Amino acid sequence: MNTLIAKAAIDRRMAEIITPVIEDMGFELVRVRLMGGLTKTLQIMAERPEGGITVDECGAISTAVSAVLDVEDPISETYTLEVSSPGIDRPLTRLKDFETFEGYEARIETEEMIDGRRRFKGVIAGVEDDEVLINIEGQGDEEQTIGLKFDWLSDAKLVLTEDLIKEMLRQRKASELDEGQFDDIETENGSEED
Repeated sequence: MNTLIAKAAIDRRMAEIITPVIEDMGFELVRVRLMGGLTKTLQIMAERPEGGITVDECGAISTAVSAVLDVEDPISETYTLEVSSPGIDRPLTRLKDFETFEGYEARIETEEMIDGRRRFKGVIAGVEDDEVLINIEGQGDEEQTIGLKFDWLSDAKLVLTEDLIKEMLRQRKASELDEGQFDDIETENGSEED
């Protein structure tokens, strides 16, 4: 199991249980975390393979996952289940995320020190084989592209920038247009049958 999706052993166990449920519903697991606190929270991030998820879809996933977790009972103490979209400044947990968000700024951390550092911030330059490419500032403000093996990453997320917000708003508007066109088609079909 990819550690960016599920870090701790309990998270990996949860991912094993819930991934088939989520995938059967047509979604992909982006991340799962069991968070501490007075009452633990099981946080699940999911989305459609092409990106995006609605509040109603999160509710449907929550209902389906709850039913499976009641049977499997992997968490002994009381917890709250939270299903959400990855959000705009989303975690990057799969190799394909680095292809999808090429050209956008990200913060990446590695398990081990690489060239004396574990934290990298720069613009995603895509993927090559099993490496994530990122453009970082080098000596004297010169940009250099480095490759980090995907397996080395311990954390990665998009940085909230104006460009990213504009792109997310554009995508949301485009998907609303698509759904609106679909609604029109349904209405036309419905009126023809009358």
